[in-house]
Amino acid sequence: MLSDCCLFPYLRGRKSEPDDEGVDLDPVLLISGIGGSILHSKNKKFSYEIRVWVRILLADLEFKRKIWSIYNPDTGYTEALDDGTEIVVPDDDYGLYAIDILDPSWWAKLFQFTDVYQFHDLIDMLIGCGYKKGSTLFGHGYDFRQSNRIDKAMDGLKAKLATVYKASGGRKVNIISHSMGGLLVSCFLSLHNDVFEKYVTKWICIACPFQGAPGCINDSLLTGLQFVYGFASYFFVSRWTMHQLLIECPSIYEMLSNPGFKWKQDPLIQVWRKQSEGKADASVQLESYGPSECISLFEGALRHNELHYGGKSVALPFNFNILKWASGTHEVLNRTRLPNGVSFYNIYGTSFGTPFDVCYGSETSPIEDLSKICHSLPKYSYVDGDGTVPTESAKADSFAAVERVGFAADHRGLLRDKEVFRQIQKWLDVTEKLVNSAKTSRVMDEFSNVGACLQRQ
Repeated sequence: MLSDCCLFPYLRGRKSEPDDEGVDLDPVLLISGIGGSILHSKNKKFSYEIRVWVRILLADLEFKRKIWSIYNPDTGYTEALDDGTEIVVPDDDYGLYAIDILDPSWWAKLFQFTDVYQFHDLIDMLIGCGYKKGSTLFGHGYDFRQSNRIDKAMDGLKAKLATVYKASGGRKVNIISHSMGGLLVSCFLSLHNDVFEKYVTKWICIACPFQGAPGCINDSLLTGLQFVYGFASYFFVSRWTMHQLLIECPSIYEMLSNPGFKWKQDPLIQVWRKQSEGKADASVQLESYGPSECISLFEGALRHNELHYGGKSVALPFNFNILKWASGTHEVLNRTRLPNGVSFYNIYGTSFGTPFDVCYGSETSPIEDLSKICHSLPKYSYVDGDGTVPTESAKADSFAAVERVGFAADHRGLLRDKEVFRQIQKWLDVTEKLVNSAKTSRVMDEFSNVGACLQRQ
């Protein structure tokens, strides 16, 4: 079997050289969402890096070894259980490498795992419109396990905006964010409004869960999350393995239903329960938990949850320290205001059944102990959306938007949709040109640079 390892990260690939064409364009900064950035595990002693997210081969094994983490309430950060490593985001290719194809190995290309193609098509489109890497086109990946308002996340975005502004000759930046990246930008806008006003002229937001993604997030905390489906899922991180990470991720708690938002109908978690355990004539009832009541359900369902790491058992109950932090994040988001001179545009997905209410057990197979929920599969009730974020949440940005436009595409499909591209071109006031294929986006393959990467059996 093969594994990816880079002893010399700076040799992973050459940065494409910007030229003078397209210098009249305002720069674009692409910001990814949850799971939308490559993550490397960096050995603290020897400084070599291994890609742990996303990877196709050895995905589950490397994920458990290197990326399983636990929240430190003293620092506010989620920290890897492996003390000898740290999780880093590669910044090659002006930040675009980390958000382009999330598994850039030749394996992913050979089997055409398009599920890991993140901003790839959008990058190609923008290059076709004349944008140039390093002068008018940049990317921003980040450690999506962490809170959207933690200092490192805010400082990283501040530094990136300053870099883009300087590299483009002092031109203000157009931000295009996807999914949770919109919450990252919103937190920055709330906490550093003056900096945002200084550097940004337009913000195009795609599929942002402004008020949460209750169906998906509630279930993520109870049973995990599956990023890919079908044949590819056999090569990927398992739902349970992902579950054990997400319980310790502040970013997940920050996408719970915003307690200050009034839904048309509150999202529910429902459980078919036996009312008298152990009795033959026990009655079965359907219990319902709203956005505030569900916390007691999380506590009961996760009270025995644990993982085994390094020969030890690590308890992973519902984390009330993270919940408290996330409540502060919701307060920050509720205070966000758009500065004068910055134009906001909102793209959201429609026409896809999107999980909203989640139900566990059934009338004939009820849940006897709440901890059994974590080992069951949910049944959803659906609302309109992109399959992940309800339209109601994505549209509720609370900003004076120049325009809000819905497209019949799923959550990640919005980043590949031609109609979405035409809308973005309109807002950026650019048109796509016929260009030589060599000019389009080139993903650096870690296996393509002799001497830079090791292949081990």
